[in-house]
Amino acid sequence: MSEQNRIAAGTTMGPVELHVEDLDRMLAYYRDVLALEQIRVDGARHVLGRGDVETVVLTPTRGLPRFDRRGAGLFHTAVLFDSREGLAAAVLRVAQAAPGSYTGAADHLVSEAFYFDDPEGNGVELYFDRPREAWRRDAAGRPLMGTEHIDVDGFLTTHLVESEVAVPAAAASVGHVHLQVGDIPTAKDFYVGTLGFDEVLDMGSALFVSAGGYHHHIGLNTWNSRGAGPRAASLGLGTMDIVLPTAEDLGALRERLAHRRAAVADDGRTVTVDDPWGSKIRITVGG
Repeated sequence: MSEQNRIAAGTTMGPVELHVEDLDRMLAYYRDVLALEQIRVDGARHVLGRGDVETVVLTPTRGLPRFDRRGAGLFHTAVLFDSREGLAAAVLRVAQAAPGSYTGAADHLVSEAFYFDDPEGNGVELYFDRPREAWRRDAAGRPLMGTEHIDVDGFLTTHLVESEVAVPAAAASVGHVHLQVGDIPTAKDFYVGTLGFDEVLDMGSALFVSAGGYHHHIGLNTWNSRGAGPRAASLGLGTMDIVLPTAEDLGALRERLAHRRAAVADDGRTVTVDDPWGSKIRITVGG
């Protein structure tokens, strides 16, 4: 892929909006269990994160059905911690306050990850990245990912620090977002061909794409949703944010979207576009 068609190397993920039925219950989970801070309230939207880094936006929405896990939409929001100690503290808090929400854990070679479902069934991954220089790579230089056993009790025993449990200090940002889609070729055409992400791994049933050599900023799979059509209105995923480094990068992406004749909303500062299944993506500039 030419540099002109590639999304900026410094691209990151921004907050994920969730349409929620029971705001109090969801706030209790993300704020009190995951220990995200309520940064601000914009009308009905409750913005949570750490410091000035926004992670999750909860928007109460009445009258919508629960997300159909066989359809296109959110598979999980992955919250990245900057220390194993912070991750271990978060995992312990969830285990103590909401043990039934735990769904698994894995060593992915590039990262260590723990999986949960929030009270309304939205997937949540909590993870820590190994240093990039420690990642194994293929012949093309792309990071190798896998799924290996992780000793959860051993991880907690090794890395728990009581001060982190009491007063979380570790940063917690959206490291990647994993979506359910109807088919991988269409997903590749949009996320790689149009948005300009690099393909990292195509498993046939799942695709992982990134910017700047990261293991993945967006995951896309058909494990539950093969053949799914456009999304119906439901609880769950609202808007997910992609954050570009500069206004020039946003301008270049505007040109790619126009060339592909994608339908966009553009207010001059942000560009919003739907993926082929109607998952809404807002593209902004950092800072």
